[in-house]
Amino acid sequence: MRILLAEDEVSIAKALKVLLEKNKYAVDAVHDGETAWDYIEAGGYDLLVLDIMMPRLDGLEVLKRARAAGIATPVLLLTAKSEVEDKVAGLDAGADDYLAKPFAASEFLARVRALSRRSGVYAPELLQYANLTLDCGKYTLTAGENSVRLNNKEFQLCELFMRNPRHVFSTEHLMERVWGLDAEAEIDVVWTYIGFLRKKMKQIGAQAELRTIRGAGYTLEAASC
Repeated sequence: MRILLAEDEVSIAKALKVLLEKNKYAVDAVHDGETAWDYIEAGGYDLLVLDIMMPRLDGLEVLKRARAAGIATPVLLLTAKSEVEDKVAGLDAGADDYLAKPFAASEFLARVRALSRRSGVYAPELLQYANLTLDCGKYTLTAGENSVRLNNKEFQLCELFMRNPRHVFSTEHLMERVWGLDAEAEIDVVWTYIGFLRKKMKQIGAQAELRTIRGAGYTLEAASC
């Protein structure tokens, strides 16, 4: 299950991202509304967690844009505001649930699980390309009768490529999507994990490959005969 977390307080965003990833969710974290909307337009999310008070575009406006565009992805609003009128405004704008800060981690996870069940997206999803199948519930990549388990970062990379085959992703974009805008990791961690994923794909006999496009980035394509 892939979640977009839009929270302008970096420390809170980091903590929630770690919490969600420990519970086997794939998470993209952003810190302003405009970036959140860009990510939402790109698609592929099962749940949106939006802080209301964000720079550039607030959470309510992001939510209104999403609903106006016909995007029905479940939305959990986070905010320091707890007045009834603010909750009503959020729900009227199309939110599925509302959580006022400060909140307990256990309650946050319970709300996420509840929205997952409501939308039915908690069921394991299978992504396929060439002879590859990625099980998003088990973090396993399969080719024919061969299967390998991916770690969290390998899985996030693989999921992104398999949702967007033949699309070229720059190193910077991969860094942002998988490690986060505020990640402390160096940019070369991207090609390191690309190498790990290539090795596992070769190990199971994948008929697809992660190609390097000089000066542009990486793309998943069917292997040449």
